Amino acid sequence: MSNKQLEVQIMGQSYLLGCPEGGEARLLAAVDKVDQAMCKVRDAGKIKARDRIAVLAALNLAFEQAESSSSAETQTAKPPLQAAAFNDADNDRLGQLLKKLDQALHQDGQLI
Repeated sequence: MSNKQLEVQIMGQSYLLGCPEGGEARLLAAVDKVDQAMCKVRDAGKIKARDRIAVLAALNLAFEQAESSSSAETQTAKPPLQAAAFNDADNDRLGQLLKKLDQALHQDGQLI
């Protein structure tokens, strides 16, 4: 099975990604999900640095995945997760979390 390359856009930036034959639809769906998550973080507040936006979007997606997995395991009927808008308090807490991450990884320099 050979790989092909797809050019995609995430938050307005182009990326050339390898993709196995037949995996285009899944890859494009994943790109769309990441793009939406990053744009939501960017549009929600004060965070402007692309790398910080990417970290927060990844955390949000991982949390949603964990919640989905947990819901499936317990088989309780919960409404689907709704995208929460960030308020100033949320942005402040996220900023504090990023500072703690930066401090924890100080040996390699700033995380982002």
